Amino acid sequence: MNRKYILYAFISLLLLVGIAAFFVADRIDRARTISTLFTGAEQLENFPRFHKIFPTSEMPPAPVAKPFPKAARQIALPESFIYQGKTWNTIEFLTLIDTAALLVLKDGEIIHEQYRATGGPDVQWMSMSVAKSFISALIGIAIEEGDIRSIEEPISDYVPMLRGSAYDGVRIKDVLQMSSGASWNEDYNDPESDINRFARIFALGGSMNEFTATLTPDIEPGVYNKYNSTDTQALSMLLTQATGRSVTDYMVEKLYHPLGAESPGYWLTDSEGMEMGFAGLNLTARDYAKLGELYRNGGQFEGQQIVPRAWVRASTTPDAPHLLPGADNALSNYPWGYGYQWWVPSGETTDFSAVGVYNQFIYVSPKNRMTVVMLSANSGYGARPDGATDYEFEAAVFLRTLVEAQN
Repeated sequence: MNRKYILYAFISLLLLVGIAAFFVADRIDRARTISTLFTGAEQLENFPRFHKIFPTSEMPPAPVAKPFPKAARQIALPESFIYQGKTWNTIEFLTLIDTAALLVLKDGEIIHEQYRATGGPDVQWMSMSVAKSFISALIGIAIEEGDIRSIEEPISDYVPMLRGSAYDGVRIKDVLQMSSGASWNEDYNDPESDINRFARIFALGGSMNEFTATLTPDIEPGVYNKYNSTDTQALSMLLTQATGRSVTDYMVEKLYHPLGAESPGYWLTDSEGMEMGFAGLNLTARDYAKLGELYRNGGQFEGQQIVPRAWVRASTTPDAPHLLPGADNALSNYPWGYGYQWWVPSGETTDFSAVGVYNQFIYVSPKNRMTVVMLSANSGYGARPDGATDYEFEAAVFLRTLVEAQN
């Protein structure tokens, strides 16, 4: 055989081996990263790079960015806060939970902004379940525009793939309120739990939509608030089926650009290009704050009604016994109240919040005219079965103390 052809064949073989090695290394990196979650391993290096190592769809910045102005007077954080009789030093607490970004706005102006460790004003941080509140906003827009007729309709009327699953015949409203009745195990310490099976699809490839369709009924819909991340994935399927658009494209047009996003944003996707609607958003702190300010102002941003006012109100108002803050265990598996993919931590205030594991928050206080974004990588989150190192309740009390200090 001609030496030239042997050389070409050898080079081609090397290229194929190199390409295969690249994809194998890529999968290994993803699997390794996912396997460290909820184990106590530090995540400060992982959370700003999720959109760099997993498949994504990109949302470009708005053609006309709308940055928040910086207030003339900047505030200091409260030195401490009290949770269940214990006094916590603020700086020590933020260090403990690996807070990388803390952005505080009052009347639409930045009154405090700090970044630590791997955080930064241009760093896109993994949302975890904060993404759920964005999906809810998009559902509200789709209803206003007539793509979805009513939340009283069954979600399976719009998503044929869900017929025969736990979601067959279930009202869209019950899915929005984490009351679908679908079977679900979100125990991060159980390798065979639904959330960890879902994570393996995310890390190694597969279809999130197909997984969602495998869930079976557990309890009657609309009577028990059982937090279920797949409910939000079902809502993402609803959005794409009803609008004929991807979550990414729809969000760019209806939310991301109208809010004047300053930086690129990313949705993590599965191997079929479907967005991980329940947790896969990657934005900067300032762009996360846009949603908080939008909801603080009743769905209006700079004079434009982007999300219907009635939808914002309904989304942040628990309207049934099983959704109220402090509902007993017979009605809910979590002490906070719930709306349409928004948490209501306490019945004593009108505050509400988007919340993600590892201590991600978009905390909104209409009474105090404030929005706070906190992005963290608490390595202790989920590491103990009793939740003692999650510090979610402590973080919510810190945020409430922060906003009330500005009265």
